Amino acid sequence: MVDLLLGLQWGDEGKGKIVDVLTKEYDIIARFQGGPNAGHTLEFDGIKHVLHTIPSGIFHKNAINIVGNGVVIDPVIFKKELDNLEKFNIDIESKLFISRKAHLILPTHRLLDAASEASKGKAKIGSTLKGIGPTYMDKTGRNGMRVGDLEFDDWKTKYRALADKHEAMIDFYNVDIQYNLAELEAEFCEGVETLKKLTFIDSEEYIFKAQAEGKKILAEGAQGSLLDIDFGTYPFVTSSNTTAAGACTGLGVAPNKVKRVLGIFKAYTTRVGSGPFPTELFDEDGAKMAKIGNEFGATTGRPRRCGWLDLVALKYAVQINGVTELIMMKADVLSGFDTIKICTAYNYKGEEIEHLPYNIEEEHVSPVFAEMKGWSKDLTGLSKVEELPAALNDYITFLEEQLHVPIKIVSVGPDRLQTIHR
Repeated sequence: MVDLLLGLQWGDEGKGKIVDVLTKEYDIIARFQGGPNAGHTLEFDGIKHVLHTIPSGIFHKNAINIVGNGVVIDPVIFKKELDNLEKFNIDIESKLFISRKAHLILPTHRLLDAASEASKGKAKIGSTLKGIGPTYMDKTGRNGMRVGDLEFDDWKTKYRALADKHEAMIDFYNVDIQYNLAELEAEFCEGVETLKKLTFIDSEEYIFKAQAEGKKILAEGAQGSLLDIDFGTYPFVTSSNTTAAGACTGLGVAPNKVKRVLGIFKAYTTRVGSGPFPTELFDEDGAKMAKIGNEFGATTGRPRRCGWLDLVALKYAVQINGVTELIMMKADVLSGFDTIKICTAYNYKGEEIEHLPYNIEEEHVSPVFAEMKGWSKDLTGLSKVEELPAALNDYITFLEEQLHVPIKIVSVGPDRLQTIHR
């Protein structure tokens, strides 16, 4: 069977840490969508690690890590990730496999991303400019290059045709994008040579055989459910399916083989980039959350917008993913707030609703808050569920009653040891 691990908000929920904590229970960790616009941060033994494409189980000797067909790979960034791992003596070649059907991000994809975003002016969506959107556009347009193409002698011919097409498209946008393509291509080719040293696999067949052998597999998502191309806050979304369904298409896993669906959320809400955010705070409470929570993007370094927990959006994510158990991150960040607020409903066009409507822009939606007593206890040194303050237990109980799903893990700090199992 296959278990899924997903983010339930706008990404940045702390998935990397939890995959790292859970990897000892699994034989295979498989990333199923997204690209290097995602950053998974892991912290242990006093060292902070940031991964972008490589699955978060790479630091464990027991697990095979697979980059699935639903992922888009930038060979340049991938090489940098591998270079950063060299000092940890990980046997990369035997522990990391790449799906032949995963698509490649070309240098011109990144340039197209920048040109497209620049052309939108104030209407920009907040792209990370990593070339993700244009790569998925080529994938659905049936023009893309895949990892498996690198095994054939004519891959550079295929690359040239696609890159030339992209340059014509960049000219069409008529914006001032400065670049040296020859320099970017040299870096790309160097990344490709590094990538070719790894084992390419037909990942759907590999995973099928692993299931038949009784291996335990954890499918690792990137970004969050509210960034899903279909179910997120469109158009301020990513280019892939970040929800549970994306694991089936991004790895070739049959729906009836999925067992546990682990949903991760922060005790509050954050968002990077543009787009609606009903519970966003612009006051001292929001600034306090950002500072204590160190809310800056793992990949981009961009500051994250902060706000109270949006239970309407969270309930929606639980429903569309079929979440079976919840993991609450960053409970420690809320320590010191006298009052905790929770958005339990929206005022939508003059009506109070408890579901996520088609449009949650602020001119249509305002949050309805419930209030609970806060807690002042420092949680970062706690290791047992019995040590949690009563007010936090009340908060957890309230959320479980509203979501009808148990909260099995509470994270009280970034380190893998700062994890309380309930």
